[in-house]
Amino acid sequence: MREVNPNETSRAYAFEMWMNAPMPMVTLFKTLNVSRLIKISRKTGVKFNMLMCYCIGKAASRVKEFYMLPVGDKLMQYDALAVNTIVANREGEVSSCDIPFDEDLNLFNQQYLQLTSQVAQSCENHDITDRMVIGTSALAQYEIDGAVGMYSGVFNNPFLIWGKYKRCFLKTTLMVSFQFHHTQMDGAHAARFLDELQKEINKLIV
Repeated sequence: MREVNPNETSRAYAFEMWMNAPMPMVTLFKTLNVSRLIKISRKTGVKFNMLMCYCIGKAASRVKEFYMLPVGDKLMQYDALAVNTIVANREGEVSSCDIPFDEDLNLFNQQYLQLTSQVAQSCENHDITDRMVIGTSALAQYEIDGAVGMYSGVFNNPFLIWGKYKRCFLKTTLMVSFQFHHTQMDGAHAARFLDELQKEINKLIV
């Protein structure tokens, strides 16, 4: 992780325009076909949420804008990504768990299981500070049509939220919301990421 001069990046104009905006976050919604993930999860026993997190990391790794993030009043460049998930802990509350993204699905799954179990038992967040972290929140028990994340002014990280998937005829769909800081990327970059996410879901092999 290192600070970069915004004027020497493709985000120079966006940095000037949006860094001091009172509400710099943008949210897109997309309905994904997650039939393949459901099939893989049932066949192999791996967690659906892990597969979603893996595909999110894989799709994000294909979009260079994910490797930059406004932090405070600076623009930071990262070499690697992580995906965050919210974990129900043993005290009946929730904790946050950052999982380093790895292209190797088996390795990512091992770290997912190890770290989420650790966080659930310890009730302590697992934070990674040297990677650009993509936040996620799965409200898997509830049917929702969408959600817009809160902008705290502290964390500018991109964030995805989804609820319960829906079965419709021969496919299963999932509505996701994707919130991002306009300094980090434009709508076209975000839309491309969501398209890449669908592609990664479609071609996932376990």
